[in-house]
Amino acid sequence: MNQNQKQSQNKVGNPETQIPKTPQMNERDFVNDMLATEKYMTNSYSTALHEFSNSHLYQEVLGIYNETEKCQRDLYDLMFKNGWYNLEMAEQQKLQQSYKQFSDYAEQQSPYKNMKH
Repeated sequence: MNQNQKQSQNKVGNPETQIPKTPQMNERDFVNDMLATEKYMTNSYSTALHEFSNSHLYQEVLGIYNETEKCQRDLYDLMFKNGWYNLEMAEQQKLQQSYKQFSDYAEQQSPYKNMKH
């Protein structure tokens, strides 16, 4: 099996919806731009939420954050459905290595590691 066949087997996605390739922005470009904007806004709202001391303001912005998060997910779903957003399947061995690496790190950093049960 050559490298291209192996890579295509590891891809998770849908058939790509074809769009005209012109210098002007097309539907895919617009949706991709909106998704990037929603990701930026979600991150910004998240940062703000961590810093609010006023609970009323926190609740108001939390509602906006939730709406923005849903919009972000809807745009992602649209791109995935149209084959404009593909994922690569992780190999089981790499998943296990990452899990071990982070669980070992978390165990070493735990403030409770030396406490007796």
